[in-house]
Amino acid sequence: MSPKSQAALSPSLGILHITTLSSTGQDKTAASSDSGSTYEKMNDKIGSKTVLTYLYVCPTNKRKIMVLTDPEFESSVLISSDEGASYQKYRLTFYILSLLFHPTEEDWALAYSHDQKLYSSLDFGRKWQLVHEHVTPTRFYWSVSGLDKESDLVHMEAHMPDGSVQYITCRVQMCTEANRNYPFPGSIDISSLVVQDDYIFIQVPTSGRATYYVSYKRDLFIQIKLPKYSLPKDLHIVSTDEKQVFAAVQEWNQNDTYNLYLSDTRGIYFTLSMENVKTTKGIGGNQMLDLYEVSGIRGMLIANKRQENQVKTFITYNKGRDWRLLQAPTTDLDGNEIHCIMPFCSLHLQLQTSENPYLSGAISTKNSAPGIILATGNIGAELSYNNVAMYISSDAGNNWRQIFEEEHNVWFLDKGGALVAVKQPSVPTRHLWVSFDEGRQWTQHSFSSVPLFVDGVLVEAAADNQIMTFFGHFSHRSEWQLIKIDYKSIFSKKCTEEDYQTWHLHNQGEPCVMGQKQIYMKRRPGNYCMLGKDYSRILSAESCICRAHDFECDYGYERSGNGNCRPSFWFNPSSTTKSCSMGQNYFNSTGYRKVVLNNCTKGVKEMYTAQKQQCPKKPPKGLLLTTKDGKLAANLGTNVTFLVHLDEGDSIRTNIQLDFGDGIALSYSNLSWAEEGIKHVYKSAGIFCVTALAENSLGYDTTTLYLHVTCPVEHVQLLSPFVVIRNKEVNISAVVLPSHPRTVTYFWWLGNTTEPTVTLDGSISYTFPSEGMYSLTVQVAAANIIFQDSKTIAVREFFKSLLLSFSPNLDEFNPDLSEWRQDLGRIIKKAVLQVAKFPEELLLVAVFPGVPTAAELFLLPHKNQSHDKKRSEEELEHVSNIIVSALNQNLVEFELKPGVRVIVYNTQLTLAPLVDSNPRHRSSAMLMLLSVVFLGLAVFLIYKFKRKIPWISIYAEVNQEKEQEMISSVGQGDNTTKITLNEFSSSKELMEKELDARVKRGVANAHESTREIPNCTSV
Repeated sequence: MSPKSQAALSPSLGILHITTLSSTGQDKTAASSDSGSTYEKMNDKIGSKTVLTYLYVCPTNKRKIMVLTDPEFESSVLISSDEGASYQKYRLTFYILSLLFHPTEEDWALAYSHDQKLYSSLDFGRKWQLVHEHVTPTRFYWSVSGLDKESDLVHMEAHMPDGSVQYITCRVQMCTEANRNYPFPGSIDISSLVVQDDYIFIQVPTSGRATYYVSYKRDLFIQIKLPKYSLPKDLHIVSTDEKQVFAAVQEWNQNDTYNLYLSDTRGIYFTLSMENVKTTKGIGGNQMLDLYEVSGIRGMLIANKRQENQVKTFITYNKGRDWRLLQAPTTDLDGNEIHCIMPFCSLHLQLQTSENPYLSGAISTKNSAPGIILATGNIGAELSYNNVAMYISSDAGNNWRQIFEEEHNVWFLDKGGALVAVKQPSVPTRHLWVSFDEGRQWTQHSFSSVPLFVDGVLVEAAADNQIMTFFGHFSHRSEWQLIKIDYKSIFSKKCTEEDYQTWHLHNQGEPCVMGQKQIYMKRRPGNYCMLGKDYSRILSAESCICRAHDFECDYGYERSGNGNCRPSFWFNPSSTTKSCSMGQNYFNSTGYRKVVLNNCTKGVKEMYTAQKQQCPKKPPKGLLLTTKDGKLAANLGTNVTFLVHLDEGDSIRTNIQLDFGDGIALSYSNLSWAEEGIKHVYKSAGIFCVTALAENSLGYDTTTLYLHVTCPVEHVQLLSPFVVIRNKEVNISAVVLPSHPRTVTYFWWLGNTTEPTVTLDGSISYTFPSEGMYSLTVQVAAANIIFQDSKTIAVREFFKSLLLSFSPNLDEFNPDLSEWRQDLGRIIKKAVLQVAKFPEELLLVAVFPGVPTAAELFLLPHKNQSHDKKRSEEELEHVSNIIVSALNQNLVEFELKPGVRVIVYNTQLTLAPLVDSNPRHRSSAMLMLLSVVFLGLAVFLIYKFKRKIPWISIYAEVNQEKEQEMISSVGQGDNTTKITLNEFSSSKELMEKELDARVKRGVANAHESTREIPNCTSV
């Protein structure tokens, strides 16, 4: 697309090119390969119907471009190797959400898809190969040169099939399971992997307190040491580019502020640099830390700190060792004197960087222009976002001048030799301002005949190209405007040695900054010469004599009121000697450490540096036993890694013994053998007491850990009687398979309650105070899995019941499922009601689990019949006799399925047919006899010893007048005796017997079948 118009402006600005692109038509995308002089429609080269979404330029070769199409229409990538002059289209089998180019190899790229898959290409997007599935968004990184052995290595965070998240490395074209590496042995928190410079950071999932690990120069991961009671809620890595780590930590008592911590060179030990650094919410809702690292000056930072409900701006010249307020300008823009006395009044700056890469943001510095700081701010007692102005410092923050009364975007031209300023995008403008003397004087120039909303400026970085491109719009409904400015003609010549001057870096007159006196070369302000290249450099750097401000407090120490470092109350300085052995030496901290990259020499260096001392002889003390993941629970059959930590003692000559609590114990001759952890696999579930013992010739120390080893619940069955007596205690139990000794939690909902009763035992006793139908529910929780079983129980003052058996053909169709038993109970109930008139809602049938199939029939009185109990008992007895008579005459039967009829029997000894001439009855005679013998023996034992089975409640009333009957009424005046758990089979044994009976399915083994023996049976 050729320029629409050209206009000549002030000779100092040369030629202005204006190009208008359609923002509403189909031709939305245009590209220029001549620094904006001409533009061509990309649709003319790739097809008018192609819809584009993203354009990527290779960072190591700007001639290579990759353009993505809109996946709603097609999934393709357009590739150009000639800076957009021509394109080739390649189809994709996935949708690309983001691209990551290799830092050195121009043809290598990683692509992240919409379905969380990571792909790689080694030919600039022409062919793609799957690297890994289920990768966390934005958590994949190329190798770092000089640290990773293979240049095609990729670091990533991926989700495993078991739901855990792990840190994985592999080569992009060979990322099979066999070729993958897991540098950290264990799962990590989601979105916690950070690979940055010399460091790799991860967060480990723990219960409660967050735990962070760091790997320095690809060494083993070591736990990060923050002050003991920082208790971080959140941690962000701010910077790693100066041989140490800046970390922002939000502690347990903070909401909108963070504390700034600095580490040692390895990134392990962190000390506090500044408290309560302010945060600002970004466009995407993310919290942005009000901390700015000044470019061009090592160790210099600016931060906004919340202090006594006010936010103030502070500056440091020694990496956070010391902070001070900013001195406000002495005069305003009109030359009027400003009365601002510190600490009550100072200059405060907005420190937000722009999320738009084409705007300068609230503060701006440049490596090629050391000492120059441009920022939006205000003068007063605290930071304000009203009545702000623009300020500049030419001497690294020591002195400030006001340059504008309103907010402006300011860019560096010619490697910082000149400055150009434009009003904020919210205000349309026709002018720009240019300064050649570090903001002391500004020249106004017109770049458009119509006021333009400037949405951004692109400044060419090439040494031989002085091009600046403005883009914006005349109104919110107008088309886009592109304005190219070639500012080469504003310079009269190229700079020579006479055009430069020296500049001494200082901190309020103190010439030693970061342990050295630094002298810079920079262009003389006001010289209209062109730098053309990055000429900023340090002319000389002379080391200074070490003084106290060159040292910060070491880990575990805090700065007191007099400026000295003292041990924190939680820190024991002698604990650092645990790696010592007799005859060896160690470096004992003085409480100080030199600021990283500080170049001071001599002076107090020897006094503040850690002193070499002989290892003392000490008994073991402070023995600590933990699991590697910090959890006190583990799944059965998995590796559990125990870590043994010793605060004091000779670790080389200290014997370590570890008893896992399951009959297995290990012994190590010294602590070094157990540094990477001691692994163990438990073969059974339970709670194990794990004990560690550290012992040497001077003494010993012990510690204990209780580990819960669990496995998932596979089955739970609620065992309870079907009908119980009001105000009589009843035992209810839950059988769990597989067995979970002491590792299961039971939640019971009894008596129509909404709040559960929680127990660690699989049985519970309960008394129902009133008549009615009650729902019973138990939930069993183990290893993050919950199972549930429910039953309905009837509560009455008294009732009648009959034990039922069935013709053997029913067993052939018994799948032993609870739903089948419920359906069968309804059929039996219907068959009984055909021979006896009785209210349907007062007749209950409960089918027992297992085979041979058996059931119990309950006849319930109407509610609240205690006032006429005798009459109700007579009515129940009358109906019971009718049903028994029908059962003995084989009059109760039902059709299970076409051709299969089942006869219902009464199992009482006096009434059940032992011999029957009818052929269809002969097969069940022996079954009836065995059932009656078994039942009679059980009843005899119960009444002989007056025992109560723990999961079965049996109540009886001895009625001398009706002693010969099998069924009698049960009253609430009965007395029962409890039996201890160890006198009967456990729930596990009962369930095993039931399962064994299902396998045998034999009539002869009917007595082994586990039944829910009714608590209403009496003799």
